[in-house]
Amino acid sequence: MKVFSHERLARLAGERGMPEEYLHDLRVVSSVLPFKVNQYVVDELIDWSAVPDDPIFRLTFPHRDMLPPDIYEHLSALHLSAADPGVIRKAARDAHAQLNPNPGAQLEANVPTHRGRRLLGLQHKYAETVLVFPSQGQTCHSYCGYCFRWAQFVGNAEIRQAATGVADVVAYLADSPTVTDVLFTGGDPMIMSAAVLDRWVSPLLDPALEHIRTVRFGTKALSYWPARFTTDHDADDVLRLFERIVASGRHVAVMAHFSHPRELATEQARRAIARIRATGAVIRAQAPLIAHVNDRAQDWATMWQQLVELGVVPYYMFVERDTGARSYFSVPLTRAWQVYTDAIRSVSGLARTARGPVMSAAPGKVLVDGVVRIGGAEVFSLRLLQARDAADVGRQFFAHHDPAAEWFDDLRPAFGSWWPA
Repeated sequence: MKVFSHERLARLAGERGMPEEYLHDLRVVSSVLPFKVNQYVVDELIDWSAVPDDPIFRLTFPHRDMLPPDIYEHLSALHLSAADPGVIRKAARDAHAQLNPNPGAQLEANVPTHRGRRLLGLQHKYAETVLVFPSQGQTCHSYCGYCFRWAQFVGNAEIRQAATGVADVVAYLADSPTVTDVLFTGGDPMIMSAAVLDRWVSPLLDPALEHIRTVRFGTKALSYWPARFTTDHDADDVLRLFERIVASGRHVAVMAHFSHPRELATEQARRAIARIRATGAVIRAQAPLIAHVNDRAQDWATMWQQLVELGVVPYYMFVERDTGARSYFSVPLTRAWQVYTDAIRSVSGLARTARGPVMSAAPGKVLVDGVVRIGGAEVFSLRLLQARDAADVGRQFFAHHDPAAEWFDDLRPAFGSWWPA
């Protein structure tokens, strides 16, 4: 798999006709945020005749507006003055701290403690689900510019999450009988070889962990490298692992990230989907609503319809999180709700399994149920689909309608409404 990052990415963009001004922006932004594309994305997904406005190009290549102006100008000046690489790296690390690298109190509130020790590389926010970040899976086949996990990829150990071995995972799960779901995440667990993936998964199939009923894999591989499930040297081994989990009586959920219908258009992607489904695994599709890429209702309606035809379950339309390049990708909540509503009206009930727009905020998954008028005032009607405190699941609450609001923290309670902590 041929990949392009850093200066190789700049050379690729130059060879594809991008002007010097853009190449400077690319070097500046990619010195702060991570960017990587592979040959499949370059050859199969990007329409180079439509660049720079092509949605997959916008998704995977830098743009100067991905950085706040003050950060951009500072890094740009360093690049123009040919500053020492160490000075640029120091400025980039300073910028990381300003870009909210771990939103939603992930490290402060989600990392569990077991037998007096914090288990770095695990997160346990919701009673039923534990997230595992295998150290070998903390990269991806290509990077999305919007990714809220960007901190995993910038080489800064202070903000990176990684579990070094499965023993701690097994010990924690053995003492956590309320946990039914384990989600391998990253990065992308499908970047790991089948043998390494097996070392993380097989211990969870022990009869002593019978309460683990679902094994989930969060992955973008179906979009960015479908060969992982078709022609990679160990693709069959990955699928046999899925079959073995299913044979143990557990559910396998492949949590696929599809951001645009074009990612479903290739024969490679469709074949990979069919092969995964043949193992008994279920593929569920989710992505954030992001400006410049998929902020039209027709994009989502088309994608959801195609997913249903391919046997994939539409799952979530997320709101771009308050981290990283949000200044470039974020969409006001009012518009996000309208895009979702228009899209969901355009598909049959089979595609209406998609829930959205949803914010994965500190208290839980906050659904924007609508913009409604109550007592002469326009308000957001909100609901917790999932919550740190399980007693709050399903609770409805109201916020003043702020047309400029883009995230949960921009909202304020209306009518003295209950508000999740």
